[in-house]
Amino acid sequence: MNLPTELKYAATHEWARLETDGRLTIGITDYAQDLLGDLVFAQLPAVGQKVVANAPVCVLESVKTASDVHAPVSGIIAAINVALQDEPELVNQDSYAAWLFRIAPDHADDFSSLLDAAQYKATIDAG
Repeated sequence: MNLPTELKYAATHEWARLETDGRLTIGITDYAQDLLGDLVFAQLPAVGQKVVANAPVCVLESVKTASDVHAPVSGIIAAINVALQDEPELVNQDSYAAWLFRIAPDHADDFSSLLDAAQYKATIDAG
Protein backbone atom coordinates (compact mmCIF):
# COMPACT_ATOMS: atom_id res chain seq x y z
CA MET A 1 0.00 0.00 0.00
CA ASN A 2 1.32 3.41 -1.00
CA LEU A 3 1.33 5.92 1.90
CA PRO A 4 3.55 8.95 1.25
CA THR A 5 5.02 10.08 4.55
CA GLU A 6 4.92 13.80 3.66
CA LEU A 7 1.12 13.74 3.65
CA LYS A 8 -1.37 13.72 6.52
CA TYR A 9 -4.43 11.48 6.59
CA ALA A 10 -7.97 11.28 7.93
CA ALA A 11 -9.50 8.07 9.29
CA THR A 12 -12.16 8.45 6.57
CA HIS A 13 -9.43 7.75 3.93
CA GLU A 14 -8.61 11.25 2.68
CA TRP A 15 -5.08 12.59 2.35
CA ALA A 16 -4.02 16.21 2.83
CA ARG A 17 -0.97 18.10 1.62
CA LEU A 18 -0.04 21.51 3.01
CA GLU A 19 0.73 23.97 0.21
CA THR A 20 3.08 26.96 0.52
CA ASP A 21 0.09 29.35 0.54
CA GLY A 22 -1.43 27.61 3.59
CA ARG A 23 -4.16 25.84 1.66
CA LEU A 24 -4.63 22.09 1.90
CA THR A 25 -4.87 19.89 -1.17
CA ILE A 26 -7.21 16.95 -0.52
CA GLY A 27 -7.61 13.59 -2.25
CA ILE A 28 -8.47 10.01 -1.40
CA THR A 29 -5.86 7.46 -0.42
CA ASP A 30 -4.62 4.62 -2.57
CA TYR A 31 -6.35 2.27 -0.13
CA ALA A 32 -9.70 4.05 -0.67
CA GLN A 33 -9.47 4.11 -4.46
CA ASP A 34 -8.64 0.40 -4.43
CA LEU A 35 -11.74 -0.34 -2.33
CA LEU A 36 -13.95 1.77 -4.61
CA GLY A 37 -12.75 0.21 -7.83
CA ASP A 38 -12.99 1.89 -11.23
CA LEU A 39 -14.30 5.43 -10.79
CA VAL A 40 -16.90 6.61 -13.30
CA PHE A 41 -18.09 9.95 -11.84
CA ALA A 42 -16.86 12.67 -9.48
CA GLN A 43 -19.36 15.12 -7.99
CA LEU A 44 -17.02 17.81 -6.71
CA PRO A 45 -17.90 20.66 -4.33
CA ALA A 46 -18.39 24.26 -5.44
CA VAL A 47 -15.55 26.74 -5.12
CA GLY A 48 -16.42 29.07 -2.24
CA GLN A 49 -18.45 26.41 -0.41
CA LYS A 50 -18.01 26.34 3.38
CA VAL A 51 -17.07 22.88 4.66
CA VAL A 52 -16.99 21.43 8.14
CA ALA A 53 -14.39 18.93 9.36
CA ASN A 54 -15.50 15.29 9.05
CA ALA A 55 -18.64 16.20 7.05
CA PRO A 56 -19.25 14.89 3.51
CA VAL A 57 -18.08 17.32 0.82
CA CYS A 58 -18.38 15.43 -2.44
CA VAL A 59 -19.20 12.03 -3.91
CA LEU A 60 -17.16 9.59 -5.95
CA GLU A 61 -19.02 6.93 -7.90
CA SER A 62 -17.48 3.71 -9.11
CA VAL A 63 -18.80 0.69 -10.94
CA LYS A 64 -19.32 -0.85 -7.48
CA THR A 65 -20.72 1.94 -5.30
CA ALA A 66 -20.91 5.64 -4.48
CA SER A 67 -18.87 7.00 -1.60
CA ASP A 68 -18.79 10.29 0.27
CA VAL A 69 -15.51 12.16 0.53
CA HIS A 70 -15.18 14.07 3.81
CA ALA A 71 -13.46 17.34 4.63
CA PRO A 72 -10.53 16.58 6.92
CA VAL A 73 -10.64 20.18 8.21
CA SER A 74 -13.11 23.06 8.27
CA GLY A 75 -12.71 25.89 5.79
CA ILE A 76 -13.66 27.17 2.35
CA ILE A 77 -13.26 25.26 -0.92
CA ALA A 78 -10.59 27.23 -2.77
CA ALA A 79 -10.26 25.09 -5.91
CA ILE A 80 -11.42 21.85 -7.50
CA ASN A 81 -9.64 19.52 -9.89
CA VAL A 82 -11.81 20.11 -12.97
CA ALA A 83 -9.96 17.38 -14.91
CA LEU A 84 -11.79 14.79 -12.80
CA GLN A 85 -15.16 15.90 -14.16
CA ASP A 86 -14.25 14.34 -17.52
CA GLU A 87 -11.70 11.79 -16.30
CA PRO A 88 -12.52 10.49 -12.81
CA GLU A 89 -10.41 7.42 -13.56
CA LEU A 90 -7.31 9.61 -13.00
CA VAL A 91 -7.82 8.88 -9.28
CA ASN A 92 -7.42 5.16 -9.98
CA GLN A 93 -4.25 5.78 -11.97
CA ASP A 94 -2.55 7.81 -9.20
CA SER A 95 -4.66 8.79 -6.21
CA TYR A 96 -1.93 11.08 -4.84
CA ALA A 97 -1.54 13.06 -8.09
CA ALA A 98 -5.27 13.28 -8.83
CA TRP A 99 -6.33 15.59 -6.01
CA LEU A 100 -10.03 16.40 -5.58
CA PHE A 101 -10.22 19.87 -4.03
CA ARG A 102 -8.27 22.49 -2.07
CA ILE A 103 -9.41 23.97 1.23
CA ALA A 104 -8.44 27.31 2.74
CA PRO A 105 -8.58 26.08 6.36
CA ASP A 106 -10.27 28.06 9.11
CA HIS A 107 -7.33 27.31 11.43
CA ALA A 108 -3.75 26.92 10.22
CA ASP A 109 -2.92 24.32 12.89
CA ASP A 110 -5.70 21.90 11.81
CA PHE A 111 -3.29 20.18 9.40
CA SER A 112 -1.03 19.08 12.24
CA SER A 113 -3.95 17.37 14.00
CA LEU A 114 -4.43 14.89 11.14
CA LEU A 115 -2.91 11.40 11.19
CA ASP A 116 0.59 10.70 9.95
CA ALA A 117 1.20 7.75 7.60
CA ALA A 118 1.96 5.28 10.43
CA GLN A 119 -1.15 6.28 12.39
CA TYR A 120 -3.33 5.99 9.27
CA LYS A 121 -1.89 2.55 8.47
CA ALA A 122 -2.68 1.46 12.05
CA THR A 123 -6.33 2.50 11.60
CA ILE A 124 -6.56 0.47 8.39
CA ASP A 125 -4.91 -2.56 9.99
CA ALA A 126 -7.28 -2.33 12.98
CA GLY A 127 -10.37 -1.99 10.78
